Amino acid sequence: MYDKTKIIALIVIFLALLFYPVYYNLGKAEERKLGIMPEPSLETPAIQQMKVRQCVKPRQYMRESHMQLLDRWRDLALRDNDREIGVIDGVRYERSLQNTCMHCHSNKREFCDRCHIYSDVRVYCWDCHIAP
Repeated sequence: MYDKTKIIALIVIFLALLFYPVYYNLGKAEERKLGIMPEPSLETPAIQQMKVRQCVKPRQYMRESHMQLLDRWRDLALRDNDREIGVIDGVRYERSLQNTCMHCHSNKREFCDRCHIYSDVRVYCWDCHIAP
């Protein structure tokens, strides 16, 4: 019991280090909800210059579930060698991040990074693919 002050000091330091991430991020999600941090505005691709008129899925679906779609595409294309999605409005699409998605959304910094930085999400697509 002679080192009581040292033990208490170490416990306080340990708890401070343990809860530092919580204190650091406290309120950041609330700022996004309240609109203090404005939602990023994305530049829509110049579809008029492209052959395509629409995305492979509706806008809301792509906002919410594009990563699940890309994961499914990866599995089908690489593991099952099934690359063709089909024809939408007379345009043939294939399951490919670089040949389908990046055809319209070619500026990674202006399109992908804006939302992922806002959402504080680390994308790992570019671990394998070459960033445009």
